[in-house]
Amino acid sequence: MRGEWAESVFMGRASEHGLPVSKPWGDSESFDCVVGRPGKFSAVQVKCTISELKSGQGYACSTCSSGKPYRSGSFDFLAAYVVFEDAWYIIPAKVIRGMKSISLLTEGGKYEKYREAWHLLREAAELSGDSKGEGCAEEPAAATSAGRFPTTALGRMEEAADFVRRQMEGRGGDIRKRSDDVDV
Repeated sequence: MRGEWAESVFMGRASEHGLPVSKPWGDSESFDCVVGRPGKFSAVQVKCTISELKSGQGYACSTCSSGKPYRSGSFDFLAAYVVFEDAWYIIPAKVIRGMKSISLLTEGGKYEKYREAWHLLREAAELSGDSKGEGCAEEPAAATSAGRFPTTALGRMEEAADFVRRQMEGRGGDIRKRSDDVDV
């Protein structure tokens, strides 16, 4: 159940960063989501953790399935969510290949360079500087006036609500107005 929740949080956060994200139907794939556009998708395995290390210096995150490491080619990126830190680690699969778990630390540590590394997904999907306009992600909708993303869950929810409101206004009014036009 927490896995499905983490996947939905990942899809929301990826969208906030202007990344097109999709969820394959069913659970038969070795990845949870894809990010990108036709012709250039990256497969993402989503994990989350609340398992604090005994030292209190970070969190243990499983990087395996049914106790076995993922096979090479199973996915392109691991997106690991540290729930209590509200932090995402976007880690290339080749970095964790063959491992059953990794330690994600709040300060220092081997994987800190991947903390909030959403640019890696953008680069892999070749979304940076796409001049064609086709399949190009819009600018992140949840950027605040200072050009930064909200840092709290409440801030992201407020920005998401504002985004939906702006989208509805751009399509001819709010949802209440449109529902009044429907014959029942």
